[in-house]
Amino acid sequence: MKRRHFLKSGTGAAATTFSILKAGSARTYAANEKLNIASIGAGGRASSDIGAVSPTENIVALADVDWSRAAPKFREHADAKRFKDYREMLEKMDSEIDAVIVATPDHHHFHASMTAIKMGKPVYTEKPLTHSVWEARELTQAARKAGVATQMGNQAQADEQTRLVQEFVMDNAVGQIREAHVWTDRPSRGLFDEYWPQGIDRPSDSPVVPKDLDWDLWLGPAPGRPYNPAYLPIKWRGWWDFGTGALGDIACHFFDPVFRALKLGAPISVEASSTRVNPETFPLGSKITWHFPKRGNMEPVKLVWYDGGLRPQRPDVIKDGDQMGTNGLMLVGDDGCLMSDWQAWKLYPEQRAIEYGAPPKKLERSPGHHAEWIKACKGGPAAGSNFDWSGPMTEAVLLGNVAMRSQLREDLTKKKLLWDSEKLAFSNHEAANEFLRRDYRKGWEV
Repeated sequence: MKRRHFLKSGTGAAATTFSILKAGSARTYAANEKLNIASIGAGGRASSDIGAVSPTENIVALADVDWSRAAPKFREHADAKRFKDYREMLEKMDSEIDAVIVATPDHHHFHASMTAIKMGKPVYTEKPLTHSVWEARELTQAARKAGVATQMGNQAQADEQTRLVQEFVMDNAVGQIREAHVWTDRPSRGLFDEYWPQGIDRPSDSPVVPKDLDWDLWLGPAPGRPYNPAYLPIKWRGWWDFGTGALGDIACHFFDPVFRALKLGAPISVEASSTRVNPETFPLGSKITWHFPKRGNMEPVKLVWYDGGLRPQRPDVIKDGDQMGTNGLMLVGDDGCLMSDWQAWKLYPEQRAIEYGAPPKKLERSPGHHAEWIKACKGGPAAGSNFDWSGPMTEAVLLGNVAMRSQLREDLTKKKLLWDSEKLAFSNHEAANEFLRRDYRKGWEV
């Protein structure tokens, strides 16, 4: 596959018309054979992913547009070949690469992952899976057709606590659950001691580009603009053109146990309220509400997200002295509630928890998030956050951003957007549909 082949394919080709070369996924592996892994990204989040797989597998190639930020991993894996353009890396090292990590800013996830998938490579892609709803659907379909092993980087899906909350719900510990609430202090400092600005306008100055940074490659498919340190590192999360805000950063982690426990799929509606929305950056704070239909014997559910330090109202069953925390999850049932501070799930009211104890263990435990993907690459079972799972969940997450951004295009009289998942469109708000996908810069079209 030539370097520009993917970029020249027509709309929809990603999911329906490409040839699968199966460079990585078609072969079989001996019991102790190591994968040859290439990472798209070497600094930031990529550094952690590389560190998680390198003890057992080979790191053969690293691509990063900022060689200064990538320098620690370059030194650690001195034998790995280095690139700035991941397309060049994949083309030149096709036969040497078994699997690919994609840990770039959000606006590159789709292009990088799709390029690898079209070459038949198993892919591990950081959360959120994509930058747009349309991209999540396309990538999910492409991975399914290619038959490659996939995993999205929401590590806690493999944790004991994710199994525990599912078993609480399976055992009807708090009765029928009708509401779920998820909140975070992001983008403020807190859970991960990071910060990115939101609610600001584009800077007007254009400083000199650092010598080790390829700014044009960093922009990739995003609209062109002059370099400014206001965009990177990390700070890109708050800009519409590059990141997906607090939802993209945290919701793929926090929604996962909720979606698993409540067996959620596509929502039927989404509604947003927030501080001022502008065309450049996400609001300072937002509240998003999704409604999900009945699932088997499980009643319809309202899921509410809060960011920027907003939190849900305290249920009566939680004592005033109990901390709800700056980041948390809560499932409200007819007979009580389950709440997590992202460290452990607790059952309320307190007396019910004392009487109940722990739910019976019914689910298989995970060998580890990255280990799941490695096993899948070598012919084992699908990883827990494979794209058939994480793709639809990412769609739901990113619909929240669409609901926020749609307020720029039409008055707020149509606040609740009615979602038709099969058609990948809103049935009552045509203006919002334009935010389901994005235009790509010349040379990066699909």
